[in-house]
Parts: sequence; C-alpha cells; structure tokens
Amino acid sequence: MISPSSTTRNTRSRTRTILTVAGVVAATALVLSGCARGGTDGAAASDADKKTGKGLVIGWSQRGISGSDWWKTLVEGGQAEAKKLGATIQLLDANGDTVRQNADVQTLITKNVDVVIMNPNDPIGVGASVAALQNAKVPLVTVNSNLDPSLVKDMYCYVAEDQGYTGSLAGEVAAKKAVEKFGTTGEIKVVGIGGFPGDVLSDLRFNGFMKGYEKVMKAYPGITTKKLETKYGEWKPDKALAPIRDVATANPDLKIVYSMSDVMEGGIEQGLQQAGIWGDGVIVAGYDGGMNVVKEMVDNPTGPLQATASNQPWDQGVASVKMAVAAYNNDKTACPKKEVFIKTTVVTPENAKDYYKPQDTYVRAND
Repeated sequence: MISPSSTTRNTRSRTRTILTVAGVVAATALVLSGCARGGTDGAAASDADKKTGKGLVIGWSQRGISGSDWWKTLVEGGQAEAKKLGATIQLLDANGDTVRQNADVQTLITKNVDVVIMNPNDPIGVGASVAALQNAKVPLVTVNSNLDPSLVKDMYCYVAEDQGYTGSLAGEVAAKKAVEKFGTTGEIKVVGIGGFPGDVLSDLRFNGFMKGYEKVMKAYPGITTKKLETKYGEWKPDKALAPIRDVATANPDLKIVYSMSDVMEGGIEQGLQQAGIWGDGVIVAGYDGGMNVVKEMVDNPTGPLQATASNQPWDQGVASVKMAVAAYNNDKTACPKKEVFIKTTVVTPENAKDYYKPQDTYVRAND
C-alpha cells in the first residue's frame, strides 16, 4: 500500500515493468459456457450500452478492506466511477485470505459478471483465479498489487502508481530542504522505515527516494550522506515507534527520516519525540499522501514534516474501472504494455493548502 521539485506535479504517464517473485500455480477452473453475462440481479444490458460502461457488471475481488483506510478509499474511488458510468460493482472482500479470494473469484464467475477487478492478496497464490477467469473468458484487471510475471499474460491490465518514481519525488524534496536547513557542507544521516524486511514495496519506495535525493545532492559535493540501516514498522504506527526511537537515540544527529507509508507517521513522531529530536533539527518525508500529514504541513509549515509523495488510492480505483470498460471492449490501445501508472505528485508545506480536503483520507488528483 498499503502508500512529488517541491511544488511540481507529475504530468507524465509512467509505464515500467514491475518485477515480482517468479513462479506459477497450475489450476483447474470452472468453465461456464452458453450463459449470457451481465450478472444475476436483473435484465442484462445491451452490448452497445456495456461498451460505454452502462449496465456493465464488474466483479471486484478485494484483498482486504477492514482496518485500512487506503483500501477503503481505493474501493470507493472505483464505486464512484462505476456509478458515474452506469456500471454495477459486485464487491467481495477476502480479508487477507488467498484461499478465500480464489473462492470469491469463482463466485463472481458463477454470477456471470462481465469483467473482474482484482486486488491480489498473493501474486502467485491467485493463479487458480487467473486460470478460472481465462477459461471463463472473463477479462481481468488488477489494481494496487500485481500478479506474478508468469500470470501477467492472462490479464488485461495492472493499475497502480510507479512506486520508484513516486518515491523519488519525496527524495528530491527532502534533499532540497536539507540543503536549505543544514547548509552545503557536512554529513547528513538518513534512515528509511518500511513495512517488512525484503518486501518489494519497501525496496521500490526506498530506492526511488534515494534516487531522487542523490539527483539533487550531486550539485553539493561538500555534503556527505550516510545511509543508516533501514528499519521496519510493519506498516503500523505502533510497530514503527520503537525502531525509530532506537535509531534516533543512537544517532542524535539524525537529519532525515523517510517513512515509506504515512500510516506509520504517528508512531514515527512519537519515537522521535521520545528520542528528543522531534523539532527543527530533523526532516521527515513520507509516502502515501495521507491527509493527516497534509493537514500537519498546513498547520505547521516549518515543522519536521516537509513532504509526502501521493499514491492516490481513489484515483487508482477510478482508473481500474476505466480499464475494466476497456477490457470488456478488448481495446488493445488502452493498456498496450499491460500496466498503467496514474499520475502522482508530492505535497509540501508550499502547496499543502491546494491538496488539503478534510473530507478525504488521501490526496486525489488535483487537475
């Protein structure tokens, strides 16, 4: 998840290959034939209407919703777009259980949905679902989490944000703020805190951050950067507190903290406070575009929080429904490389008021 120069919006669409663990699951599938698609809750719409989205029945297999505002916002964005188009979403929540998600997809197939959007709980564990949809000739769109590369050939499109690029936007801001605050000479200690050791999200987001940071720092040879060992907070504020407190206590001259999800921000703030360095001497940059972080930058523009790179779950939900319509139409031009990355941005104290929407949980596109 879960989660852009200082005021510059990203106006370019990004498409890159995302690497995940290799492998494949062989699966038998329920094959449905001779049935008109369009759901079981009323008369099927005409094919001509469905091509515009009107009357299209979309099955949505969600990996989880409970306890995650990010996933809740993702689904709400998709539901809003479906309503706008006149489509219907049949939503099933696997609650973090891959076996249940595979069963959910079979249920959606038996309901004769026209297309399925899946937020996979396990990139290879959902192989049975991918095979079942392929055999039932139901197009598949994935969102937020991708499939294993061995399964990608059997889906229409993957919708997400470019995590490396988005992380780099926060890194650029953090570097510029560091130069302004600490000068053009001396040592800057940087620590990142992610989800779990070895997880792809943490690696992509941290490597992207450092790429953006180093791009700026090339112009300042008098600055030496020391990367401390990455810490992990399991994407939870209470789990992030102790690791950040401990590293800050051991390094009272810590200058930059990069949180790979704004969900952990509360714990990071408490950890730095307990270590005695929350204040003017540290810069905190984040990832997700959490509205709580945006509000903090509006209220305290000179405080430690100086950037959050957005991954915009609402916009990912909207884009996935648009791709579902394109998949139904077998439009090979809408997602030619089997992945679409939404436009992302970075929020800073300078532009936070433009993005602050108290009714939202995460930043949305601000076109």
